[in-house]
Amino acid sequence: MVRESPVTKLLAILLLLVAGALVFTVWQSRHPGAPAIPSEPRPIAQRPDDKLGADEQATIDVFSKFSRSVVHITSLSTRTDRMTMDVTEIPNGTGSGLIWDQDGHIVTNFHVVSAGDRQSVTLNDGTQYPATVVGVAPDKDLAVLHIDAPPQKLLPLPIGQSANLKVGQKVLAIGNPFGLDQTLTTGVISGLGREIKSATNRPISDVIQTDASINPGNSGGPLLDSAGRLIGINTAIFSPSGANAGIGFAVPVDTVNNIVPQLLQHGKIVRPGIGINIASDPLAQKLDIDGVLILQVTKDGAAEKAGLAATRQTADGWVLGDVIVAVDGAEIHKGSDLMRALDQHKVGDVAEVTVLNAGQRRAVKVTVQSVN
Repeated sequence: MVRESPVTKLLAILLLLVAGALVFTVWQSRHPGAPAIPSEPRPIAQRPDDKLGADEQATIDVFSKFSRSVVHITSLSTRTDRMTMDVTEIPNGTGSGLIWDQDGHIVTNFHVVSAGDRQSVTLNDGTQYPATVVGVAPDKDLAVLHIDAPPQKLLPLPIGQSANLKVGQKVLAIGNPFGLDQTLTTGVISGLGREIKSATNRPISDVIQTDASINPGNSGGPLLDSAGRLIGINTAIFSPSGANAGIGFAVPVDTVNNIVPQLLQHGKIVRPGIGINIASDPLAQKLDIDGVLILQVTKDGAAEKAGLAATRQTADGWVLGDVIVAVDGAEIHKGSDLMRALDQHKVGDVAEVTVLNAGQRRAVKVTVQSVN
């Protein structure tokens, strides 16, 4: 075997370099217009005015100021191994929430906390706190938690109004979609006065529709106006795939601001009613009834005191009770119409209920009561 000397290797490398240079020279001579390969980074182009647009800066300012008011909620379940008796905490899902006050109350969706038996809240600085459930309102998909955090760490969001919103207004959503903390999306109000169903199938009225991207994990987070005021709680999306399709819904802040004090005081909604049990919509349709048929009235309840008649059985068969066809002049065709009408009242209000019975129509005054 012949061993190459270092001099031979050096000569071979030099010949390769010369050959490469010769090939490059020939290629350049045949392509005289070809640009030289850049060896330095390109220069940075400056903005014409060296400033962000006013709308951009306003969005940045709102996020910078109020992102610390948004929290990440993890719902946990505790499981015990029957063999070893070891206790394991299993995450059931995540969502978002907002700081309501400096006492440590957090507002979120009911469906965010209903999946587990305990919750953990993470503030935007990364600190975690165990949370206790103060109260829930499944009918409105709202819940209030409490954490023992220092007041200086808690920045409550300013409260806006939803009654005077306009389609086209700019909105901002902050949350934790897919576990990605402190995500900002923007859009506009796409529609007002929408209606969605809660976990209990009761209607949530006057819901805000937005095209701001809302994905799993955004639930319970705030929808803000351009001034950073709370105008809704992001609660649902409409999407065949389960991801954002440009149609999101938020519980309006006027509803939130009415429900949260009740949850803080009672742990539940003081739900308005008139003390009746009603027939299901399919049964009413089967009986060719356009309205809400009263099956029973609660003893000493508001309906009984007002003289509303329940369905009763006689020797000749069943005698249908009063059929509610209007409340305060608003037509009632099905159960959700009645629920929506009563939700406009507070306990103690007097509602005018119009009923139909055996072809006779009459209006009665009913004092709205609290129902479970």
